[in-house]
Amino acid sequence: MDSIGHYKDFFFGPHSNWTWILTATACIASGLVLFLKWFGHQQPWKRIQRAKDRRDKSLQRAEHAVIQYQNSHPETDTDLILSLSLAELSKRLKDGTLTPQAVFHSYLGKTLEVNGRLNCCTEILLESLDQLENIDSCKDGLLYGIPVSIKDNMAYKGHDSTCGVLSKLDLPAPDDSVLVKVLKRQGAIPFVKTNVSQGMLNFDCGNPIYGHTLNPHNPQKTPGGSSGGEGALIGGGGSVLGLGSDIGGSIRIPASFCGICGFKPTVNRLSLKGASSCNRGQKSVLSSLGPLAKDVDSLAVFMQALLCDYMFTLDPTVPPIPFNQQVYQSGKPLRIGYYENDGYAMPSPSMSRALRETKVLLERAGHTLVPFSPPKVAYAIHELVVKGLLGDGCATMLSHIKGGPVQPCLQTQIKIYSLPQSLKKILSVLFKPIFPRLSAVFNSLRGVGSVQNLWRQHADVEDYNNEVMAEWRRCELDVLLCPMMGPAYNHNYPAKLSSTLSYTVLYSLLNFPAGVVPVTTVTAEDEEELRHYVGNYEDLWDKLYKKAVFDGEGLPVAVQCVSLPWQDELCLRFMREVERLVREEERRRSEGLE
Repeated sequence: MDSIGHYKDFFFGPHSNWTWILTATACIASGLVLFLKWFGHQQPWKRIQRAKDRRDKSLQRAEHAVIQYQNSHPETDTDLILSLSLAELSKRLKDGTLTPQAVFHSYLGKTLEVNGRLNCCTEILLESLDQLENIDSCKDGLLYGIPVSIKDNMAYKGHDSTCGVLSKLDLPAPDDSVLVKVLKRQGAIPFVKTNVSQGMLNFDCGNPIYGHTLNPHNPQKTPGGSSGGEGALIGGGGSVLGLGSDIGGSIRIPASFCGICGFKPTVNRLSLKGASSCNRGQKSVLSSLGPLAKDVDSLAVFMQALLCDYMFTLDPTVPPIPFNQQVYQSGKPLRIGYYENDGYAMPSPSMSRALRETKVLLERAGHTLVPFSPPKVAYAIHELVVKGLLGDGCATMLSHIKGGPVQPCLQTQIKIYSLPQSLKKILSVLFKPIFPRLSAVFNSLRGVGSVQNLWRQHADVEDYNNEVMAEWRRCELDVLLCPMMGPAYNHNYPAKLSSTLSYTVLYSLLNFPAGVVPVTTVTAEDEEELRHYVGNYEDLWDKLYKKAVFDGEGLPVAVQCVSLPWQDELCLRFMREVERLVREEERRRSEGLE
């Protein structure tokens, strides 16, 4: 009884300890909450650090392999190897004047040097060293002995395909992607994975896992994205051939910004199996896999190598259409549509000049140039592209970003995506009279809202596609020449300037093959003319664009070549013609033959 009385006094007596107990409980609970928050905050950084450690370890082992090879083969002429085109490399590998080991270690060493300057690699694929030992079994392959870089999102057995987001970390691929398998069968050696933008829906190149990638021509500029690591590595000389993906310009923009060639084929001309994405299931604007290289012939060889029976067997959903060499090699004069301004995003002075000069070269070579105007570009961008890509109101993309840090170059974009749907609607109304383009984007970022609206949106995409093709047929075009976004932007501007994607994303929406060829560089006169740039709308985006491309003297500028769906070889043939004419003109000027 005394003990019971004691407990009664403890809990209910005049000097009870309830206050002390409640205070202690509250302190413990608060401490637990703080600990859980701290612990939750630490977990992403620990996962990021593990990924960085894996990368650093692979770089160290690769460096050791290069040094070991150089010491045992001092006669290797690395500079010569790095100076050869893909065609020249292939010829020497086939005839035995170069060994796969010499080529591989030369490019591996160069990759390490370029990555040290530009931070373009996510991991060296050390299994490539084992593949190299048995490479002679693939001597008949079209890419025998050629080292190939691959974008981070391409599945390679045992390695992550992060897409630059934490949600895809520590999920090593159980098998190679179809294209990696075909590359290996054709004798190519995938040896490095390259950096991407966070979530791969941005044309900068940086993420919280692997950091920010720099442009090979000017470190103050972005290499573009999302295949920016590929653009930087190839543009910097660390790879002769690369594999990227493109949903709105992700191959073409890095190619343009880094002064190389890039090609977006018709969707599903090359198998997509094993390519990771942060918006899987979205069907309005489809992704395509394609090559990046320093010249158009390399792009064509890549396509020829992959369009083989082995790929068609591995992925029966790909139409079994081999590469048409006859179309690619044709010298028949072309009827070429062209436009200088799409009416949505006014091109920079260097973009306009690049197109005009290329038009003159094509006309001089006997081709027919016909004015063409893509219809309703603003409608296509707002109602079909943005509303299609982000038809769920940005929910899927945000789910991949959630739980980890946001890269500074992406913060503006993610903040806008994260706004409540009601606020997006209000902002759309408020901005309509003063900033109509932003108003339309806010409205589209709300998504489609229902399955019925989604079907209607898909039907609208089909209708627009038919409208463009009808105009194409009316003009009796073979191919189309149009401006290519550029020159390379200053860092952190891409997330603020989705407006300038109109030149690339339009042909992703239409599923038209499209490729990029560098044709000139920014001049002092271009820079001076840029000072007077006002844009088509004279709104905030036009003002930002002027700042984004400012101080670009000497940077590469490209044009874009386009064809109808499934006419990939014709598009490549057109690209090769542009490249040939530009090189001939450069040679004439260097020899003083104006």
